[in-house]
Amino acid sequence: MGLLDGKVALVTGGNSGIGLATAKEFHANGAKVVITGRDPATLAEAARELGAEDLAVRVDLTQLSDIDSLMARIRATYGKLDVLFVNAGIYKGAALEAVDEAAFDEMLSSNLKGAYFTVQRALPLLSRPASIIFNGSVNALTGIANSSLYTANKGAVHALARALAAELIGRGIRVNTITIGPTATHLLTRSGTSPEILKAQDVARVGRSPVKRLGRPEEVAKVALFLASDDASFVVGSEIAADGGWLLNTV
Repeated sequence: MGLLDGKVALVTGGNSGIGLATAKEFHANGAKVVITGRDPATLAEAARELGAEDLAVRVDLTQLSDIDSLMARIRATYGKLDVLFVNAGIYKGAALEAVDEAAFDEMLSSNLKGAYFTVQRALPLLSRPASIIFNGSVNALTGIANSSLYTANKGAVHALARALAAELIGRGIRVNTITIGPTATHLLTRSGTSPEILKAQDVARVGRSPVKRLGRPEEVAKVALFLASDDASFVVGSEIAADGGWLLNTV
């Protein structure tokens, strides 16, 4: 018997990294899973790994019409949502003076606008009870050089999650955040950030981490599974750190 038997879960950005690992964990625990992604190749591969009973939808979450189409498809296929993992996002690391308006708008649309309206448009489908989980970051709680734009975005996501936790609990919808530490995914390598900055940041991340390694997507997925399940029925508005102790060194 799985922890999510009979439940329907949506994982945005479920075509790679933490999203894909979480989708697999949800599937293994009995959920019907919907994943989204923008890259058709990785989305198709993720769909093959999950199986025919799950749903993979190519979506650009910066476009509200795409989000509306996604929710219509979920309604037509499953009729409900029990779990929403708001995971999709992008990263661009750069010094303050190197950030231009286009990069600012792109990150804000992908990381905050997409998250906000995904939750809004999912509300009519969400069961009572239901669980919403936000992909957060240690960046929201500490300063990391050359990542001011990403840090500001993740800070906004954490604030949004807290506000929604208070607003939606009366409807039986629990909202929580996973404060994710440095994890071995392709998020940074796909960002267009210079190799020099990426190398320096990797050295700093591992050096600062008490466990002296990057996290694995599967480790974060286990935390998401807990928050998605009824085992977390008394967990509301929390920020659970899956960071290898990174925040222990915050001063």
